[in-house]
Parts: sequence; structure tokens; C-alpha cells
Amino acid sequence: MENHRLLSLTMALLGFLSPCVTTLTPRVSFPVGSPGRHLTRFSSPDVSNTTTLLLSEDGDMLYVGARDAVLALDVSLKEAIVLRSKLDWSPSDKDLEECSMKGKKMADCPNFIRVLQFLNTTHIYACGTFAFSPCCTYINTESLMMSVKPDEGRGRCPYDPYQRNTAIIVDGELYTGTVADYRGNRPVISRHLSEGRRVDLKLDDTLGWLEDPTFISSSFIPDEEKIYFFFSEVGREYDFIDKFIVSRVSQICMSDVGGQRTLQRRWTTFAKAQLLCQADNELPYNVIQDIDSLPPVDGAPADDTLFYGIFTSQWSVNSGQSAVCSFRLSDIKSVFSGNYKVLNRDTLQWSTRVQEKVANPGECGLHNASDNALRFVKENFLADDSVRPVGRSLTMVSTEHNYSHLTVQRVQAANNRDYTVLFLLTESGYLNKVVLLQSGAHIIEEIQVFEKPQPVKSLKLSIPKGMIYVGTSEGVVRVPTANCSFYWTCAQCVLSRDPFCGWDPASRACVETSSTQTSLGQDIDRGNVEEACFTLTHRARFGPNNLPAGELVSVSLNEVVRLQCPAASRLSRQLWERPNSRLSSDLYLHLEDGSLSFVATPATLGHYLCLSTENGYQQTMAIYHVKQKSSPVPQTPTSYSRPQSPPIPTTRADRPGVHTSVDPKRTETRQTETEPTPTSGDTRVTTRQLGRNFTTLWTVGSGQKEAELRDGEPLLSSRGPSYLKELVIVSVLLVLCLSLLITMFLYVARQRCRSRTAPQSGTPSRDSDRRTPVEQEALRGNQFMSKRNGQALHSGQASGLVCNGALTGSNGHLPNTPI
Repeated sequence: MENHRLLSLTMALLGFLSPCVTTLTPRVSFPVGSPGRHLTRFSSPDVSNTTTLLLSEDGDMLYVGARDAVLALDVSLKEAIVLRSKLDWSPSDKDLEECSMKGKKMADCPNFIRVLQFLNTTHIYACGTFAFSPCCTYINTESLMMSVKPDEGRGRCPYDPYQRNTAIIVDGELYTGTVADYRGNRPVISRHLSEGRRVDLKLDDTLGWLEDPTFISSSFIPDEEKIYFFFSEVGREYDFIDKFIVSRVSQICMSDVGGQRTLQRRWTTFAKAQLLCQADNELPYNVIQDIDSLPPVDGAPADDTLFYGIFTSQWSVNSGQSAVCSFRLSDIKSVFSGNYKVLNRDTLQWSTRVQEKVANPGECGLHNASDNALRFVKENFLADDSVRPVGRSLTMVSTEHNYSHLTVQRVQAANNRDYTVLFLLTESGYLNKVVLLQSGAHIIEEIQVFEKPQPVKSLKLSIPKGMIYVGTSEGVVRVPTANCSFYWTCAQCVLSRDPFCGWDPASRACVETSSTQTSLGQDIDRGNVEEACFTLTHRARFGPNNLPAGELVSVSLNEVVRLQCPAASRLSRQLWERPNSRLSSDLYLHLEDGSLSFVATPATLGHYLCLSTENGYQQTMAIYHVKQKSSPVPQTPTSYSRPQSPPIPTTRADRPGVHTSVDPKRTETRQTETEPTPTSGDTRVTTRQLGRNFTTLWTVGSGQKEAELRDGEPLLSSRGPSYLKELVIVSVLLVLCLSLLITMFLYVARQRCRSRTAPQSGTPSRDSDRRTPVEQEALRGNQFMSKRNGQALHSGQASGLVCNGALTGSNGHLPNTPI
């Protein structure tokens, strides 16, 4: 109990010591179906769970392991993925019935293909769960037909389709990490398909070499002749807490053939060590999710091989965060060549006491060692030290996404420098493209691959073809690694900081980098537009000229105007400017989406510029000229300062709607702009009259065109909430309610007045009885004259009240009539 409390306190203190994680925002985001990011999809109504991918060496054929089927997809075409052949491989009705009788759900009883590896140039070795009775077979790559009858796959493929496994074939032999029993309680790392004097090997089951592992990946290092397995398991060396998860790397030698007496048909070279994805004074990210290897550059030793992995944490302090760590092969080898922990046979507890080495665990060639040496390596297989990440720091941390899979690539930029690019797949269906810089990770873009979260996913990278294949439960999606044509200007191409892309001054386009093009505009490390673009476009070519007239917005005085400002990217910041005027907070409202709102007055008419600022570079995104609709006094054209020094053009001639940028750093000579001529179709203004002297204006039309790109993709901007529509609706309802109440009040007053003053038919009133005949005759004459002359007396002109045509005084009698 004390140990538990001490651990909780330690974790809490480490949580407070952890520095604030910098939020990583993707510069550009592409939703599903966006024309700015072309994706190719394959799906079929009779195919599902296409999650196991195998890519041919030339990258033209993709083999897919699905539910009850193996597919051969032709991916050589640019615009489509074509199904070339399909192998149906499903359990019989009897197999399904037996699976159901074992207490399994029928949805889990089909044959889910979990192993798909090239055996040689003509055949594929495939294994499936096959109704919780794993089976394996050989498949011809040309005909996609089985060469032999399927045989048992126990120890090669998991029983449960939801259990993770790993498999790799080297020199015709299959190395797997999976479970070897129906209940999943016997994890095993084994070798199969051995021939001649070589025998199949597996781990010894007596000492618990694996503790409830989750296998992630396996990798072959040719120079070492070793296979490395990556997995997570329960760390029994941390006995002061239950179910403490640790990430592991283990190794076995390909030359291992087992011991002669001790460890017969068992590994003699198995060793494992902890992968510690942790920065100083921070909690560790202890659960590995995926890992991929990055081979060294040409001419570098194999020890420079890097392994990039995704890690999450089981601690609530880091809940919802994902970290990426990289490990160097030389560091892994150093840990395996060091000291090992000692396992007590009686208590099964680990200790770190120093002991004399009888043999070096993990060393190749121990199959001829003595029984004493083999017993030593059998009990001492856990390295004492942990493998630390490169630089003892995290490669990147994301607080917004839970990453599940990754693949890594080294890209040579235009300056001949190598940059590491990560492709990270999130659980919510986004693929993040990240470049690793000295200043930290930079997310170039995020691509929504699928809308609904998928249960099982996999990534396969084709470097020669420049494609990434994502396997989901609903189909296969192909994503190009480069998207250079999306960046329509030199500034946008440079600001993307994409090693795949550079600005070609000859074609005036953002193109993919290659070894033949060395004069491309590119700045991956700093993203400096002025150095990369001004030098290439020769500033002297662009002489001073007038500012574009911009979009004409016709308004009436006292109208509410809202001017939209598209954002160049999610990392940009929008600013508004007026020539020779300051945007006072008393008159102008800057909204969250970057737009500007104000009331149209003589002081607010004129030109408005929307500027986008990113990484120290400014460009004009929109220009508006707000003008009164019809004013008896002509408006004086508004002058705007134009720099004499040549600006950077941010649009090509074939991209209408995107204005030329202005360099904000140079403000010398100002020129007067002529009044723009409005044309039909330039703008559509919607005006609505509400009550007295209250008009709202919403500018649309060509202002939206400012946000369009050449391919129809709108520029991205963060949309904030707008309550103008709600305000208008509430105001209308309020006016209607007040009008109804006033009408009802007047009607009731009129009825009461009529009932008080109207004469009763057939019955003379008391007043008429008191009047003399002369008075009655005079009253009738007065009424006759009033009707004849068409006079109408109002309450504001006399002290009486007009009710139903009768005139009464304040005392209820006729005026000038004696009481």
C-alpha cells in the first residue's frame, strides 16, 4: 500500500513538473472529398475488412487480405484502383457452426486474413483466423490461386481477429509474434517453414519470457542478421504496481538453431529491453501503438538505423496525448550488450544485483554453448538498462490527436539536405503529414481519409511511386505523398515548408523536387519568402502600378456592413487596413473569423484591405471599395498608399479572384486610385428593411470568389459564430408583437368609447329628455353642418374625444351648451 501511495505521489509531482506542450496546428486541412487533395478509393459491396496490405516491389500491385478473401489490386493507374483478381477463402458451414458452439459471435467467425507475406518471387504465404481455427496456405501471385491445401496455422496467426500480431518472412522462413492457444494465454515468438538442418523454434514457456504482450511490429536488419520485435507487455520488474505497462524491443538471431540439451527447439538468443519514450522530468509514454524503421542514408553504417514509434500513456495526466519517439539501432545494441537483471526462480522477482557473466545473453552462436551458459541466458533475458530516445527528448507530442499508425520517409530537398517526413494516422480518420525540423515538428497538412472511425487500419508506403495506402474496414484509400499543385503562388509554396515541393520560376508553378532541378525556391527550415521568392522572381521586373480596384460594395448609410477576409492558412493571422485612416475600435468590430463589421457612415466609406500575415510575410487577400448607393453628394475617390518598390505577385494569370500581394514593409510614395467601375456580377448585395431606419447588409458574391483557388478549393479560415441573423429575427418578432398589442389596445378603447356614446335605437336618453325642442333642433343642425363641411375633429385639436362621430366635452356634454 505504501508503494502504491509513493508511486501516486511521484506521478503527481512529475505531472506538475511536465512543461506545457506546444499545440501543433496543421497548416492546411482537407476534409473528405476536398478538390484540393485528390484521393483514390477502392471499395466493393462484397468485400470488407481490407486491413492487411502487401505491396509488390515495383509498386504496381497491391495485395489485400480481407474477410474471407485475398485481393489483387492494380494500382499502376493514376486515376483508379482496379480489382484484377480475387481469391475466395471462407470457412464452411460446419466450421462456422463449431465456432458458434465455442461461444464466439458469428461476426467473428469468418476467415480474417492476418498474415500476408512474399515467400519468393512467385508465391505469397497467407494465414487467416478461419473461424478460430487458424489456417495458412501458399498463393500464386499470377493466378491468385492456392498452390497447396491449407494447413494448420497455430502459432503463425492469431485465433481472434481483434488480437494484434506481427509476421515477417526472411530467406523463406516465417518469424511471427502471436498467441498459440484458443484463449490467447500463450504468447509466442516463433520461427516456421525451416528446412534441412534448421528447425522451427519458439520461446520457452516455463519462465514467462512474455507477460501478456500486444505485438506491434517486426523488423529485419540484414547487416546484423537479427530480427527485432516490438511489443508492449506487463512489466513484472515493477512489482510495486499491478498491470504496469511497458514497451519492449526484443531480438533473436537468424542463425539460432536451439540448444543441444538445454533449450532444445527453443531460442538461445532471445533478449528483451524496455523502450523508454520519456523526456527529462516528465511522465513516460509507456504504451507503444506502432513503429516503423528508417534505413540509414547511403554509405552510413547500419547502426544509424532509426525506429520511429507512436506512444501513448496509461496515466490520466497524459490522457488523450500521443508522443513520437525515435530510437537508434546503436543504442539498442548497446543496451543488449550491457548487464541483465536476475530472475529469482522461487519468487519470480527481478533484481539488479551484480553477478558474474557466464555468457552474453542475446549473443549469436550460443547453440553450441555449454548447458551452464544456456541456463544462464535462459534466466537472464531482461536487459538492466532501458533504451532511451535519440537526444533524450520526444520527437513530437500531440494533445489534439490520438495517433494509431505511422510510416516514415527521408526526403531530399532542393538544397540537397535530407529531411524526415512522418505520415501519422489518427483514430478519427485524419492523416497528418509532418516534417521534422531543428525548431520542432511542423504539420504541413492534414487529410481526412475517412469520415467514420475504423476499427482496424494499416499503412503501406510506396516510396518509388510516391503513394501511401491506407487499409480500412470499408476499403483501401490511396494518398499521394506530395500535393505541390495546391500551392498557387511562390509564397504559399515556400510557406508550406514541404520538402517534396519547390517553386519553379520558369513555369511559375510549385512542382515536386527532383535531382535535376536545383534552382527551385524552397526554405524548409525557416520558410523565408523574401529570400526564396524575391531572388528568383527578379524584383526589377515588377514596376510600381496602381492598386487593383477590388470588389465594389454598394451600401446605404446606417447599414451594418460585414467584409469577409479569407485566411491563407490555419497558421496565418488576418489584419485589416485603410488608406490614411486608423481602424478605431469604437467604429469597427473584428470578428473571430477574421471578417470586419461596421456601420456605414460617411466616415467609414472607402477602401479596405485584408492582409494575411504568416511567418513574417504579409499578402493581400481581399480589397473592398465601400461606396454609398445613391448619394446626392458625390463621393471623393479614396487614395491608397502604394509602395514604389516592386511587390511579390501572389497570383498567376490563370487564377482569377486572387489579388496581387502588397509588401507591407515599404511605404514611401502614395498614389491616388481611380474610382472603380461597377459591373454586373461583381457583387451581390442583399438588403432587408426592418422597422424604421434599421437596415442590415450582408456582402456576398465576388467577395467569396476571393477565397477560391484555381482548382475550386476555398482558402481556409476559422469560422467564428455570427448572431446577425438571429438579431434580425428577434427584432422582427419584437416589432410584430408591439404592433399587435397597440392594435388590440386601440380596438378595445374604441369599443368602450362606442358603448358609452352611441345612441340607443328607439329609446331616448335622459339628456334628450332634458333638452328643449330648440336645443335638439340646434344639435341636429350642428351635426348636419359638420357632415356637410367634412370636418374631422381630433383629440389633439380640441379638449374632447371623437367617438363614433359624436363630439363630447370633458364633462360629457356638448360644448357651448349650458348645463
